[in-house]
Amino acid sequence: MEKRIKDLLEKESKAIMNIPLNDSFTRAVELIYSYVHEKKGKLICCGMGKAGQIAINISTTFSSTGTPAVFLHPSDAQHGDLGIMQENDILLLISNSGKTREIIELVTLSQQLFHLPIIVITGNMQGELIKHADVVIHTGSPDEVCPLGLTPTTSTTTMTVIGDILVVLMMEKIGFTTADYAKRHHGGYLGLKSRNSLYKDENN
Repeated sequence: MEKRIKDLLEKESKAIMNIPLNDSFTRAVELIYSYVHEKKGKLICCGMGKAGQIAINISTTFSSTGTPAVFLHPSDAQHGDLGIMQENDILLLISNSGKTREIIELVTLSQQLFHLPIIVITGNMQGELIKHADVVIHTGSPDEVCPLGLTPTTSTTTMTVIGDILVVLMMEKIGFTTADYAKRHHGGYLGLKSRNSLYKDENN
């Protein structure tokens, strides 16, 4: 069992290290900064199924670190939630296949309101979705560690890491501080930790 666990860890780690490193990360951060921090829009994160869960995590992490973001469920968008969109917003769409029907439909419907810039995180560089993208971040198309090769496992790992990288790069770009964090995260252990850290800094 331990040998199998080590093998799985190695495969997941290798997938992370094989995420293509290019200017797509920088371009994505610049685009988000322009629309959210300069034009005062917001980041709208979308995904279906497991990718949707990753999109929720990315949106809440961005929001807690100074970049306003929301999650929009692609199906709910067709039932009125599309109204959350405003002209200076930006879309972050996550689809491993690059051809998720609900995401493609979301893009088509959103363009009837505004032509928002689009960042796509995908494992398929030939997918339909990238035709609509201003920036594409490739996961590296890792094989899933799932023994069936079907369950989103390694693909969602790389999506999560990509989201973390974007968040950290944006925090550094806007100079996000412990004081800023404490204002947005009052409750729980992290709220207490941030306030204690701030208190120590103020008294040193």
